Amino acid sequence: MRSSKGFTLVELLVVVLILGALAAIAIPRISQSAETAKINACKTNVDLMNSQIELYYANQGEWPTSLEDIVDNEDYFPDGPPECPFGKSYTYRAGRHRVLEHTHE
Repeated sequence: MRSSKGFTLVELLVVVLILGALAAIAIPRISQSAETAKINACKTNVDLMNSQIELYYANQGEWPTSLEDIVDNEDYFPDGPPECPFGKSYTYRAGRHRVLEHTHE
């Protein structure tokens, strides 16, 4: 009798098919998680800048005239201005004294 110590072609194909199915399920979830993380980071940046605008008002007694008054000031952002993970710029609405969220498309 002949004793073989390897895998048959059918066994290897079954393993490859299972790994392919797992990859088809996992890859979209991973890319969706990365997108969600970027959106949450952007929202956190907006909240942080709005908090610093409030702090500026508490310290100065007046609202900043532009976003640069806050983000370029090391008292409010010692590590530099927050950057949008999508590469977009943040917009300051002086009339509302807020940085507005932007779309993430």
